[in-house]
Amino acid sequence: MYFSFIIPVYNRPDEIDELLESLVLLEYQDAFEVVVVEDGSSITCKHIIEKYTNKLDISYFFKPNSGPGDSRNFGMKKAKGNYFLILDSDCILPNQYLKVVSNSLTSDFVDCFGGPDKALDSFSDIQKAINFTMTSFITTGGIRGGSEKLDKFQPRSFNMGLSKEAFEASRGFGNIHPGEDPDLSIRLWKMNFKTNLIPQAYVFHKRRIDWDKFYKQVNKFGKARPILNFWYPEYSKLTFWFPSLFLLTLIFSVLLSFFGFYYFLFCFSVYFGMVFVGSLLQSKSVKIASYAVIATMIQFYGYGKGYLQSYINLFIFKKEPEKAHPELFFKK
Repeated sequence: MYFSFIIPVYNRPDEIDELLESLVLLEYQDAFEVVVVEDGSSITCKHIIEKYTNKLDISYFFKPNSGPGDSRNFGMKKAKGNYFLILDSDCILPNQYLKVVSNSLTSDFVDCFGGPDKALDSFSDIQKAINFTMTSFITTGGIRGGSEKLDKFQPRSFNMGLSKEAFEASRGFGNIHPGEDPDLSIRLWKMNFKTNLIPQAYVFHKRRIDWDKFYKQVNKFGKARPILNFWYPEYSKLTFWFPSLFLLTLIFSVLLSFFGFYYFLFCFSVYFGMVFVGSLLQSKSVKIASYAVIATMIQFYGYGKGYLQSYINLFIFKKEPEKAHPELFFKK
């Protein structure tokens, strides 16, 4: 196989610099190219790309802004490889990444795979706390953390592999964002393509760098899921309701405490204590563990609120997805 790394970037020249530097250090240098797609950025990374023209087989394209999904499709159309490795620009790869992927696909080929993510020591305390919240089995991140075995794993586009055959058959990502990656996975399943998780094919993922950006991200995740349930009801799961039910139960518990009923609020205190201890054991930092509690609260509140809002708009008020939440759709 010859691999093509597909990397959309939007106003993040510093991040793409760190990612490309990690690609220079990869094993199997003769087995891949790099395709960078600038998605209408006002702060371009062309000067960063020029630093690597003698170090990597790299190509750079600038196009009008149309979202990460469409930019990935653009890059895959331009790529020379027969297997695409899709990354977010805020990722850094360990040097064994390509070897792990190549060995896994050689022994058990699938047309689409996903890998988990981890945090580097150089990440900020907030980034490490968010990474814990998004990957820990204590929260909703067990799947991303690689702790669960799934017969139908839905890869996430910050770390995803896709064969050229599967891309051409599916036409790649749709125009919803976020949610374009599970949408693609479901469409691939319907065409009898296999997906799986490669637990050792991890990347170091920076994610969001402050609480406001993190809230906006998880809130959009919450809004996107009922839309996917609306499109593909056969793949809807009761567990998708968990953050919203968590949020509603927490509000109810606080209200009960005003009337002297503290049991349920105590249960939530125990849960957040578990989050604190879990993060403390992993990070060895009280500060990061405290931040992890904040990140978990933001995750449940942002996602749960977004899910409820989208569900009501789609299933109660019977609105069409693009009219109910135009902020989740890019026009091609």
